[in-house]
Amino acid sequence: MEKIRTIIVDDEALARTLVRNFLSTEKDIEVIAECSDGFEALKAIQDQKPDLVLLDIQMPKITGLELLELLENPPIIVFATAYDQFAIKAFEMNALDYLMKPFSKDRLLKSVEKVKATMQNKQAYDLSIKSLQSNPLPQSEKLDRVVVKDGHKIQLIPCEEIMYLEAQDDYVMIYTTSHKHLKQQTMKHFEMNLNKDFVRTHRSYMVNIKYVNRLEHYEKESYRIVLANNAAIPVSKSGYSALKDLLKI
Repeated sequence: MEKIRTIIVDDEALARTLVRNFLSTEKDIEVIAECSDGFEALKAIQDQKPDLVLLDIQMPKITGLELLELLENPPIIVFATAYDQFAIKAFEMNALDYLMKPFSKDRLLKSVEKVKATMQNKQAYDLSIKSLQSNPLPQSEKLDRVVVKDGHKIQLIPCEEIMYLEAQDDYVMIYTTSHKHLKQQTMKHFEMNLNKDFVRTHRSYMVNIKYVNRLEHYEKESYRIVLANNAAIPVSKSGYSALKDLLKI
């Protein structure tokens, strides 16, 4: 078996050193890079195409989960996490391993054995991680930003700047006060994780009510809302009911 080319991603230098030392006895593992944040890790993964990434979740700049969303062809991911039991079970259901900090060398090496087994059936793993990318875990707190890749740049979009979202097949177009950004994501994810300012007005649309100018009739029993930028968004019957409650009309 060829060596498993590995990248360690953690914002704490001591944690990276500990993992590297734990792995030093594993002849099948080759650590090819260490990264201290998600931006650095994204570039390293794209350039070096590792087999395995040991990925901390809670990091500055972008989190491990946000980094995962940005990867087009993700390698095998093993998370290091302090998430609660609900999140851990969700990871297990998606056939991803996790390491609860602080973890022992034995626990890390058990994870390495899982990685070796997974590499024998990489196709099944690819399907499971694509599922996690499209349907990420519910956040313990509501999103305050959305991370998108724009060419070679990473954009951090504050949710307060999002006017509305539009579903487009396997993507969502995010319209802000000044730009629009396409993200491979489900509308359901945003419905679950955006704050109470956002309402699903239609199967294909979510709107930030802070930008609603007016609600108006449109063709017989249909309605639409007009936003501050004059965008007209269709409103379904269920969307109309939700809007009435939020706008108190």
